[in-house]
Amino acid sequence: MEAEVRPIPTIGETVPDFEALTTHGKIRLSDFKGKWVILFSHPADFTPVCTTEFVAFARLHQEFAKRNVQLIGLSIDSVYSHIDWVRWIKEKTGVDVPFPIIADLDMKVAKLFGMIHPKQSTTAAVRAVFVIDPEMRLRAIIYYPMSVGRNIGEILRLVDALQVSDKYKVATPADWKPGDPVIVPPPATSEEAEKRLREAAEKGYECVDWFLCKKKLPE
Repeated sequence: MEAEVRPIPTIGETVPDFEALTTHGKIRLSDFKGKWVILFSHPADFTPVCTTEFVAFARLHQEFAKRNVQLIGLSIDSVYSHIDWVRWIKEKTGVDVPFPIIADLDMKVAKLFGMIHPKQSTTAAVRAVFVIDPEMRLRAIIYYPMSVGRNIGEILRLVDALQVSDKYKVATPADWKPGDPVIVPPPATSEEAEKRLREAAEKGYECVDWFLCKKKLPE
């Protein structure tokens, strides 16, 4: 009998739960329900690009923690390799890696989340990022090839944008960063469109037209 092939989770879906061995012991993804989770994969320990990424994630760890975000790394390496690599990073860079790293030797989690891209490698994960909200719903996916390191500041900005969108029921424009104006949801009827333009000034909206209005959020 062939093993069941589960579809890769897509944005808006509840992510599949799993149990895994990590540098912090066994964890279940559902242990972190109520927090935002960034689950990210890297191709291999003791490689140049991955090392720079882990240092960058670790340096921003407190910023993620302020936003109720749990970082979880993953690669298809053993827990002993992960432990040795984390110790090496501390020794050579002075940076502690304070978040767990999944040892996914059987590729169970990597396959569950679509981290294996055969045209890149059949034995190593690509640089995938999955942003999971406190209700265990997948909110964003980013894939990078093995040769390109991630911008960790952009991942932090993405979390800010998602949290602001959820809290205020708004959208964020291109290149948005905290403190910038946000986009007010567009009207759904002709009557509401006319009303939007009439009331824009008193509501503090800056409108290009009826469907594109921005506002500043409270400090």
